[in-house]
Amino acid sequence: MPAVSKAQQKAAGAALAAKRGELKVSELKGASKDMYKSMSEAQLEEFASTRRKSLPRKKRS
Repeated sequence: MPAVSKAQQKAAGAALAAKRGELKVSELKGASKDMYKSMSEAQLEEFASTRRKSLPRKKRS
């Protein structure tokens, strides 16, 4: 499932970096911290690899 907003794609990228050891887990905040805990590396990679060009900045409710 691809990311639905630029914010979600960015959070997935941060969580993926932490999973890979490129970023400290203590540096994660909010959604990226939740994603780190609840998603696998493969799922995070799928979200983070979503093209940003066509995504809205934030998801509308």
